[in-house]
Amino acid sequence: MFPSLLMHIHRIHERSTGVLSRTGGTFLLKGLWFTNMDFLGTVDLANVHYIMSANFTNFPKGHELKKIFDVIGDGIFNSDLDLWKNQRKLAREMIIHQRFHKCLVKTNVDKVENGLIPVLEFVAKEGRVLDLQDVFKRITFDTTCMLLTGFDPECLALELADVPFLKAMDDAKDVCFIRHLLPESVWKLQQWLGFGSEKKLSKAEEVLDQVIGKYISMKRDELSNAPKSEEDEEGYDLLTSCMVNDAETKTGQKFDDKFLRDTILNFMFVGHDTVASGLTWFIWLVVAHPEIEKKIREELKAMVLLYPPVAIQHKTPLEPDILPSGHHVHSNMRPERWISDRGTVKHEPSYKFFSFNAGARTCLAKEVLFTQMKIVASTIIHNYQIEMVKGHTVCPNISAMLYMKHGFKVRIKRR
Repeated sequence: MFPSLLMHIHRIHERSTGVLSRTGGTFLLKGLWFTNMDFLGTVDLANVHYIMSANFTNFPKGHELKKIFDVIGDGIFNSDLDLWKNQRKLAREMIIHQRFHKCLVKTNVDKVENGLIPVLEFVAKEGRVLDLQDVFKRITFDTTCMLLTGFDPECLALELADVPFLKAMDDAKDVCFIRHLLPESVWKLQQWLGFGSEKKLSKAEEVLDQVIGKYISMKRDELSNAPKSEEDEEGYDLLTSCMVNDAETKTGQKFDDKFLRDTILNFMFVGHDTVASGLTWFIWLVVAHPEIEKKIREELKAMVLLYPPVAIQHKTPLEPDILPSGHHVHSNMRPERWISDRGTVKHEPSYKFFSFNAGARTCLAKEVLFTQMKIVASTIIHNYQIEMVKGHTVCPNISAMLYMKHGFKVRIKRR
């Protein structure tokens, strides 16, 4: 099957959909016999529920995924067992805090008013073509960075200058996806010799480390120079929470620079990227369906709902198991969508559409991400007319995050 996989790698998402549709929702992809790379891909609802919820303990992320995504270290995305539980507890304490919610709304509203709207107004006035996906990456990077570190990178500005950190993030995700398709010995050799995609990943990691290291250092200086009694009611970021709220004692985790770096990068990976991707596909769908756009605008006069940003969930069984569909899985395999006719939201089990994961690992920041998306999407739909550039090709990229391969090129008009 490997030659066929390589032949269709440029359209892997469409190919996966076609194969899974023809095979009842579950398909065993046999890797080269000497590579130990058999994959069982499934979208069978019973299987997904079994893996993500009913038998959760037997399906951790696993050592294979941690090796593939080693660039993000030991953060919540990569971790399992007690390390994952401790980090999830820490994240939950921050997210449910009242000060965090005040900071969340203020940060997003300020960034829309002072960042997004000026850019859209300028582009509309000048009649320029705009890559809306790039804009979404910038605004979500700014807001996520502010919530995580308390500092604003100010990437969303009229000049839309290059942002090395965003480029590094994209490069890292692309290489991590490629690693899924290659025997470990091959990409490890590339890593050791420093060439090919692994060289690109190494350079990306240097940029990520440098930028995040700068923010950690700035936060330590800020906290050491601030009066002990001083507390900003509107500011509540993850770094501050980790450094001043006795988090080490609560979690038993040593909060050194590496842990802080991994934590920030993980939340940046699962926060900024997912919102930017979700916004891109959502606005594209709205633009493609004018009747829906009209209904949303009518609703906005009085409230303001996705392509899955993370297209695949990766699990490695600890022990041999049999899925509800009858498919066998073992420790050397890696297992891989709502409005009613009345216009109301249908509440379905999370395993039917697990953009926010499912079961015990359901995304803690789901409402945070929806808040960010609603503020940006409602602002755009209510105030602007989006027209996709004629002839612009829309297709998914080949990466660990489901972005548009060629960006989202549009023209914007003020309503």
